[in-house]
Formats: sequence, structure tokens, C-alpha cells
Amino acid sequence: MSTGDELRAAVSARRDLGPDYEDALVESFLDKMGQEVDRRVDERLAAVPKAKDLAKRSRAADGQRLALAIVSLALGTVATIALSVGNVSGWVIPVIWFAIVAVNGIFATERRP
Repeated sequence: MSTGDELRAAVSARRDLGPDYEDALVESFLDKMGQEVDRRVDERLAAVPKAKDLAKRSRAADGQRLALAIVSLALGTVATIALSVGNVSGWVIPVIWFAIVAVNGIFATERRP
């Protein structure tokens, strides 16, 4: 029964039973409305992701960001040393580092919870 139907039924019962039963009818109506509010709140809470699940995802994303940063620094350093020893144009090393920064930046902005 909808909220409007409940209210109409309570008012109709009040008319039929008289003012002697008004307190009991109001209490009954408020109890039913309280149950309806509780049901709706429970539905909404069930639809919201649990805080524990969000924390797990956040920790996983933090671990992925850290791993990417470590790998990027290691590969960038190795590439810089290897290219510095060899006879390579001066523009190659900045391009490599720019690409590393770009990949890390894109990853960081796409993975934010």
C-alpha cells in the first residue's frame, strides 16, 4: 500500500471509529511510515558501494601507481645511462623522459577513484 493510501485509510478509520481511537490510529500510521522510511534507507544503503570495498580498490590503485613509478624511474635511468654512453643525439633522452612523465600522468588521472 502506498503512503497516500495508508493516510487515506487512517483518516477513514478515524472517521469510522471516532476520536477515541485517534491516538492509536496516529501511532499505527507513524509506525508504518517509519517502517517505510527504514525500507527505503536500506535500499539506498544497499546500492552504495561499501567503504571497505572502496578502501581495497584505493590500496590496489596506490600499489599500481607506486609500481609504475618505480619501473618508470628504473627504465628511464637505464635508458639515460645507456644512451649517454653511446653516440646518440641530444634530443633522444628528453623525449624518453617526456614519454615516461606522460604515461605516468595519464595513468594517474585515469585511475583516480
